[in-house]
Amino acid sequence: MKQSILGGVEAFRSSDEVLEVCSALRGYRPRTREDLKNYVKVFLGVEAPDGKICEGHDSPLEYLWHSFSADFGAEAPINADVVVWANRGGGKTQLAAIATLLDCVFKANCQVRILGGSGEQAQRMYEYLTGFLHKGFEDFTAGAVLKGKCRFANNSGVEVLTQSPTSVRGQHIQKLRCDEVELFNERVFSAAKFTTHSVEGVVAAMELISTMHRPYGLMSKIISEAERLGTRVFKWCVWETIEKCVDRNCSQCCLWSDCEGRAKRAGGYLKIDDCISIMRRSSRAAWEAEMLCKKPSLENVVFGEFDVHRHVRAVDYNPNLPLYRALDFGYVNPFVCLWIQVDAEGVVRVIDEYVRARATIDVHAEQVKSRTPGGESRVAATFCDPAGGGVNDVTGTSVVRELRSLGIAARYRRSGILEGIELIRRAIRSGDGSSSLIISPQCQRLIEAMRCYHYPDGSVSVELPQKDGVYDHPIDALRYFFINHKRPERPATRRY
Repeated sequence: MKQSILGGVEAFRSSDEVLEVCSALRGYRPRTREDLKNYVKVFLGVEAPDGKICEGHDSPLEYLWHSFSADFGAEAPINADVVVWANRGGGKTQLAAIATLLDCVFKANCQVRILGGSGEQAQRMYEYLTGFLHKGFEDFTAGAVLKGKCRFANNSGVEVLTQSPTSVRGQHIQKLRCDEVELFNERVFSAAKFTTHSVEGVVAAMELISTMHRPYGLMSKIISEAERLGTRVFKWCVWETIEKCVDRNCSQCCLWSDCEGRAKRAGGYLKIDDCISIMRRSSRAAWEAEMLCKKPSLENVVFGEFDVHRHVRAVDYNPNLPLYRALDFGYVNPFVCLWIQVDAEGVVRVIDEYVRARATIDVHAEQVKSRTPGGESRVAATFCDPAGGGVNDVTGTSVVRELRSLGIAARYRRSGILEGIELIRRAIRSGDGSSSLIISPQCQRLIEAMRCYHYPDGSVSVELPQKDGVYDHPIDALRYFFINHKRPERPATRRY
């Protein structure tokens, strides 16, 4: 009965009697998704979109219901972690504020913290929350609502954290909502992972919310990790959040090539004219990344032509083809070995990889030899980082010398970074549009590096890519192969 009243009460809000009923109903927990939708609409004045328009996407209401209901199921989940990947203006921050209010009103002893990619972003979510509190929820609070925190009568509470490891460390909370994760400092993000703990009746949850700006950014890593770990990802774009399109001529609308009638089935709040304006003043890459959530912008990526669907496919060792290895040295940063063959048509086939940090050269040498198909006798050449030929002042030897003593005859040629990058680009796509590079799906670190190797962020134009210690090492190993293999008549071999 209570819920049926809630569903239809909006039509009678001018009635004092019904307003009294509304006041009482604020304290009754929504039991179903439809109840929650009505509750948010009536008491907060927000109509959460509930339509899935694009294949594989979710409605914003699905995220809100999942976040709210995780603590009320018959069997509580191990954790309620979620990732929200959504468009700019898609209501992410507002919905997270609503989830925070619901947590504190209906879940006793629930401590929620808000952590934004910037102080302004975190404060924006908190301001949404305090705005909702003034819509008749003042009786649920305990004490004054402060600028950065507030408490509730049921011992729940909310506080805004700053983007620093010191602010995050030492927190023992139930819900952590991280807004615009793409802008997070990675040290802060690493510290934040250890903050959530379940208590009786409240399941620990870390909610990671953002658009995805860059293929090499933190959000891209989080999405990849979520898929591997099975963490629930909620995704929606402009078509789940745009207003319903009526009485418009599709053939004359600049949104048509992306929309294809989707807006006719929509029921969100983004104004169509606003979306048209955004599209016209943004680049195509930015529009796809920020509004369609199709893929991050490739504007700052070194190998923008690299296409997983074209360049990644199963390719095994062929004993009839010469076998090469390419090495990049590292200790704290990873040591990388790539196994590569070249077929009669000149197609470079990367068949396997070895990537490992914090191991000595003898350990790497053993692994490289044991993983080499056919053994050392099948290796036509091993190409390496020229820096490996330098003599260490402490040990009096070099990495190349150590490898030779361990049975790996490495050789190298000195070259510029840009020279190797251009050779890789040519293999990805030559001037006539053909490709001469195939990478095995086994080479996950190399594939990720091909997608994410990028130039430094910022407005200053630079020629050399970012040395980030993550993506540059597999690319460096591939560079050494191309530099040496393309000019075999001038290899530099050092004998000792």
